[in-house]
Amino acid sequence: MRVQSLTLATASAALLAPTTLSAAAVPSPPMPVAHARNLVTAADLLDRMRTCAKVSRGRYRPDDGAAANVRVCGTPDAVFWKADLDVDCDGRPTARCNRRADPYFTAATAYQQSDGRHLSAEHLPYIVIPAPSGRWNPRAQGIGGGSVAAVIYKGRVQYAVVGDIGPRDLIGEASYATARGLGIRCDPRLGGAASGVTYIVFKHARVRPIEDRKAAAREGERLARLFVGRR
Repeated sequence: MRVQSLTLATASAALLAPTTLSAAAVPSPPMPVAHARNLVTAADLLDRMRTCAKVSRGRYRPDDGAAANVRVCGTPDAVFWKADLDVDCDGRPTARCNRRADPYFTAATAYQQSDGRHLSAEHLPYIVIPAPSGRWNPRAQGIGGGSVAAVIYKGRVQYAVVGDIGPRDLIGEASYATARGLGIRCDPRLGGAASGVTYIVFKHARVRPIEDRKAAAREGERLARLFVGRR
């Protein structure tokens, strides 16, 4: 069950604090990002994550009330975790992301576009990361708003950015556009995926402006190639 993401004020406070440490019928999703010759595939990325070097000091719950069984793992270049996918519709209201479609909707995201407006969950592939805590502080790995991510589900790869902050004990949430790109039902009340979603966030790599989804895809593919050992 998805819970409401942190408000902008709360999220900003969490990031500045000292480090103590599912809608209407959906159109057919696009083809997987990794469909052309020489592009990095989901299998390539998953093969790189066979073992887990723990980054988090504890485990996260995938849903409110669920057991804490998700840990954040790391490599020199990225962090990753495997969880569910709850559909986040927060941000600028649109036809499919609004208070009628999503009972947990809030018209704010922790990070904003270059023009000062909040992000559009319907149009921008983004993921939600937990607020910093003693369990894990994303800032310690150079991760924050605009960080480049690769999300994997059933052979598909969707490149995205870090666009919002959620509760400090939950993990496994991404925008409507991310779910759509992965072929996951993107209704914020009834959609999402119960398991089998892998999130990779590349360290010290951000897209500016944050809303440039083409730049995120280009940079994501470049970083993915380095991640799997290609040049």
